[in-house]
Amino acid sequence: MAGPIDQCRLCPRLVAYRERVAREKKRAFRDWDYWGKPVPSLGNTEARLLIVGLAPGAHGANRTGRMFTGDESGRWLFRALHKAGFASQPTWERRDDGMELRDCYITAVIHCAPPGNKPLPEEVANCSRYFREDLARLKNVRVVITLGRIAFNHYLNVVGVTPRPKFAHGAVYPLQPVLIASYHPSRQNTNTGKLTEPMLDSVFAAARAALADRRAPLDTTPIPRPVPRSVLPKP
Repeated sequence: MAGPIDQCRLCPRLVAYRERVAREKKRAFRDWDYWGKPVPSLGNTEARLLIVGLAPGAHGANRTGRMFTGDESGRWLFRALHKAGFASQPTWERRDDGMELRDCYITAVIHCAPPGNKPLPEEVANCSRYFREDLARLKNVRVVITLGRIAFNHYLNVVGVTPRPKFAHGAVYPLQPVLIASYHPSRQNTNTGKLTEPMLDSVFAAARAALADRRAPLDTTPIPRPVPRSVLPKP
């Protein structure tokens, strides 16, 4: 066991950054008591859907203490989760809002806010112990959604899929559990139209369909090619 995640101080750069942000604060949140620690994963370990993000936002989850809570990425994600029936309500601003995930668990590649949203390879390696512990606890997962290319590659590295299939938004990879790739709902992607609400909704519709053992059409492009059988795990 790696120990309580909110006490982790393995990465000096991340510790210094998350604590400095919590002290200095953003003007709009000057009355907040920032969390300023590693942000735990969110959800019930009996869940069948696993979502893998990148990292807490400096003034989002690093402020509120709940994954994807307090910034625009969270607004996009919880709206989509609620629409697909994976969240009790589409709230995203505070961790005490009463929102509950339904059959869904959210984790991240790293659990501390990184400068510029760019973790270093050694920081990803340090935090992978917590990621592996999450995977070991989640016995019922049937579908995994990775948000962004880094989360996609990290998940495949940890579970040992080789050769690694190509990332494509909306692609459904017939692994066990089923893997679905999505662009991250970052401002960079949503403000530029690279990721739209229908595109994100189609990802969660595909997840819902996979959980129900049926296929759902995806409204995304390009249409992914079938994953070669060589990337599938041996029975």
